Amino acid sequence: MRFETRAIHVGEEPNLKDGGYGDVAMPIHVASTYARKEVDQPTAGYEYARTDNPTRNALEKRLASLEEARFGMAFASGLAAETSIFLALLRANDHVIAFDDLYGGSRRLFSQVFAGNFQIHIQYVDARHLSQIENAIQPHTRMIWLETPTNPLMKLCDIRAISELAHSHGLIVVVDNTFASPYFQQPLKLGADIVVHSTTKYLNGHSDSVGGAIMVSDETLYRKIKFVQNAAGAILSPFDSFLVLRGIKTLAVRMRRHEQNALAVARFLEKHPRVKQVYYPGLASHPQHSLACRQMSGFGGMISFELDADVKQAKKFVESLRYFAVAESLGGVESLIELPALMTHASIPRKEREKIGLSDALIRISVGIENTEDLLEDLDAALATVF
Repeated sequence: MRFETRAIHVGEEPNLKDGGYGDVAMPIHVASTYARKEVDQPTAGYEYARTDNPTRNALEKRLASLEEARFGMAFASGLAAETSIFLALLRANDHVIAFDDLYGGSRRLFSQVFAGNFQIHIQYVDARHLSQIENAIQPHTRMIWLETPTNPLMKLCDIRAISELAHSHGLIVVVDNTFASPYFQQPLKLGADIVVHSTTKYLNGHSDSVGGAIMVSDETLYRKIKFVQNAAGAILSPFDSFLVLRGIKTLAVRMRRHEQNALAVARFLEKHPRVKQVYYPGLASHPQHSLACRQMSGFGGMISFELDADVKQAKKFVESLRYFAVAESLGGVESLIELPALMTHASIPRKEREKIGLSDALIRISVGIENTEDLLEDLDAALATVF
């Protein structure tokens, strides 16, 4: 099966035998526990819903298929998935190399929770440069954590080259693939060991569910993370599993439309006299456009840009829009806009933000699937209101 077919059918095959009802859509199994005929023999392999649930298992099977992995696991949030990776694979005094441009929630988790409370050493480097990663490797380094494209500056790193370097030192490579989605990028095929997603974003695609996912092919890694998933219990609910299963069915068509609209918006912004810089991998002006063309099959729906303006004017601009809701999150069918320094990345100290190039007036857009001309007219009108 090709991607579009797997996104619809894997994990949701109708049961036409053994007393099945032939459901075309996976039912929402809400039972917290499962009765058994024999004391030492669980019925159909299910014992307790924290450990396994039929609806969640169907989603996990599909998640694995999307990333062409052997195993998938669904969690209560993207940060719950990240937490489970750290708890399963790291110990006190381990060293992690991370991209310096990360989602603010990830940096908060790494720096304030795991570095502060668990003595895990986090070192942030500009992963666009392989030499910075190589120079950061220490005897107690265990993991390299990447986003590509990054949130919010749309920086890319070479997954294949970094994975080859990491594996030569026995390190684990984790890639947060939320921005690209499995439709446009598959890090495991490029050498990464673990892929993590916020299913809240493109996988679900409708801004009505919070969740996370991990996909791996190495069975040892899977068993370690699966143990923590059960032991710590940060699982995705049956209802949210159902929503993500439903959302994934349209992932391919949504991602194509997101990209179409994003490219049109990026080109419009790039030509506007009051826009200083546009960050979008699909533009030839992006410094890593050639890398994007090599390791991605498309460029996604996320754009960041800087106005030739102060933060007060930037706020007025985003608040003047009609179709772009001022909101955190991303990846839904509706267009969203935000100022990362004041919203999603506010937990990062100003000096750290400035160090990676995240200005107070930087604007991030999650371009939805609305009519392209409506979006362009909305942006044009808001820019005219400010300037």
